Amino acid sequence: MTVYYLIIGISMLISWWVSSRLKSKFEYYSNVHLRNGMSGKEVAEKMLRDNNIHDVQVISVPGQLTDHYNPADKTVNLSEGVYMQRNAAAAAVAAHECGHAVQHAVGYSMLQLRSKLVPVVSISSNLMQFVLMGGIVVMAMSGNKLILLIGVIMFALTTLFAFITLPVEYDASNRAMKWLKDTGTVTSEEYVGVQDSLKWAARTYLVAALGSLAQLLYFASLLMGNRRD
Repeated sequence: MTVYYLIIGISMLISWWVSSRLKSKFEYYSNVHLRNGMSGKEVAEKMLRDNNIHDVQVISVPGQLTDHYNPADKTVNLSEGVYMQRNAAAAAVAAHECGHAVQHAVGYSMLQLRSKLVPVVSISSNLMQFVLMGGIVVMAMSGNKLILLIGVIMFALTTLFAFITLPVEYDASNRAMKWLKDTGTVTSEEYVGVQDSLKWAARTYLVAALGSLAQLLYFASLLMGNRRD
């Protein structure tokens, strides 16, 4: 299991670094105040109106960087640091989450696929570590690989979900940046902050996907009998 723990360690280290950079970027661009004086809530509401979306509510939720769009109840949930703040970072996050609302409204295929996978992936992510560890023990004791195979399939589903998430997140950011630029909601200077903030946010998803793939390949190598510790 040495290789596995090495993969986990490297993945966690890179993830920590990217997350730290994201937080520092958010804090930096939180000091770049919007000339139009709009809050994150107002930016979100304007983007929704401009895209003819009138059945989505913008609400405030506790926490930092807890922003998300909920397609189940059609709400754009903005964290306390975004909802009432009037800066480039808040505009970036608010517009990004509205990008998901736009995806939902137009029937963006990758968002629909991700939504369909949520129930299955939720079950897989809760059970796969137990199944994988049990599969490794059973394979070592009896040579039977069936349980490990099931675990690898479950892990593959979560990895697939992570990679499907990538175009969903990048597309939402692209929609946000295009709208902010085309409508003149942010100035050229503010747009640089928006672009940089969303770039680092996207990298958190990329790191998660690559880390999941690395772990999947490790367990697949065990299944195929190529274990090298």
